[in-house]
Amino acid sequence: MYDPLVNAHPGVGAPHSPSYWVDTAGTAPEDDGPVNGAMDVEVAIIGAGYTGLSCALHLAREHGIRAVVLEANQVAWGCSGRNGSFARISGGRVPLAELIKRYGPSTAKAYFDEMTAGLNTVRGLIADGQIDCDAQPDGVFKVASHATHVEGLKREVGLYNDVLKYGAKFVEADNVKAVHNGAEAFGALYMPDGFSMHPLKLAWGIHRQARAAGAKVHTRSPVTEWHSGNGSHRLVTPGGVVTARRVVVATNGYTSPALNKATAGRVLPVHSQIIVTRPLTAEEKRQSLVGSECMFDTRNLLSYYRRLPDDRIMFGGRSAITGRDAENPQHRQNLHDAMCRKFPALAGIEVDYNWGGWVAVSENSLPFICKVPGLDNVFSAGGYAGSGVSFSVQAGKRLAQMAAGEAQPTAIDFLHQVPKRFPFQPFLRIGQRLAYAWYRFKDAQ
Repeated sequence: MYDPLVNAHPGVGAPHSPSYWVDTAGTAPEDDGPVNGAMDVEVAIIGAGYTGLSCALHLAREHGIRAVVLEANQVAWGCSGRNGSFARISGGRVPLAELIKRYGPSTAKAYFDEMTAGLNTVRGLIADGQIDCDAQPDGVFKVASHATHVEGLKREVGLYNDVLKYGAKFVEADNVKAVHNGAEAFGALYMPDGFSMHPLKLAWGIHRQARAAGAKVHTRSPVTEWHSGNGSHRLVTPGGVVTARRVVVATNGYTSPALNKATAGRVLPVHSQIIVTRPLTAEEKRQSLVGSECMFDTRNLLSYYRRLPDDRIMFGGRSAITGRDAENPQHRQNLHDAMCRKFPALAGIEVDYNWGGWVAVSENSLPFICKVPGLDNVFSAGGYAGSGVSFSVQAGKRLAQMAAGEAQPTAIDFLHQVPKRFPFQPFLRIGQRLAYAWYRFKDAQ
């Protein structure tokens, strides 16, 4: 599969990776086809995932700028069409206690409010666009996978209540069984806000809204060369050249170092994988996931999972280190084993779907929405660390403000700082492999 640290770009018009989402999304909306010839635009956006599409939509709606989106393959070809489907109050992977320690209570609260605004932005787009994306009722459970994790969850609930003034609750093990009936459920942190949906249908719905507002979305148009000078940027694609006064980079975990030296090395792509089972019987459902809420656990290499509307189980987690190893069947088996360990009633259940994709981690494990150094009027966002369904949409909205001339659209300074580079990225994968081995050892204790 495409590996951002190995391949120069993700392809030209490649189809979506086979998945449950692709098979159940219906017919893709119309796009504007590949770039054909030369065009001069105010804003060019590279990447047609949640961030890029949201940016294009908000530029048109709120700033009167009709942007052009350049997508190498298909709309939502990357993580926006492959993810675990949770829209929740999230962004990055820094624990709440660490966030408060780093930046103080007031900044942590401001960031929490921004993440909440991101969830509400998604709700608003679904309502405004009447997006039929199979949105489920709210409810998010962070499930203690070991008895020793319970006290940590209770402390986290206290921080949500006391510092963030948010109504998180701790749910005792006996009550968790009402929605999560299996093993590895010793209690849970419950958040009343956050829901699951069909991620590809959501992306296609935002795509339709962006084009209806006047944006152009050109698929099969990877940027193969980028030349800057005299206040503009020449973006070369296989079918033509787009000259733009401002550029937004919205490729996140799919960003190749070959795109531009200024954006190279700012995120580390991390592979995440998902399996989907056959539909459950009524008894299997009773003995596993009774509810439809979003679930993830407290392991170092965490798992995320839910019951789909057609009574299948979607189960995901970290897997391969490199793109070359992504198709190794052992990763699929590892997820299956983890799922059956949580839900013994599902032992031996058939898996109908198996796919993966790249999430992006920044050096400080937090997302960023920033001006790219060394380039005039170029902006970028990313680093959602696998928690970006709602925050990526919010980041697109903030990027639109920056591309329209607002220097810093939020009061959260760390969000707008340029992420540090990861030096020697290919060698970091050696460390990542060692870290995964250590985390698996710790999780098995």
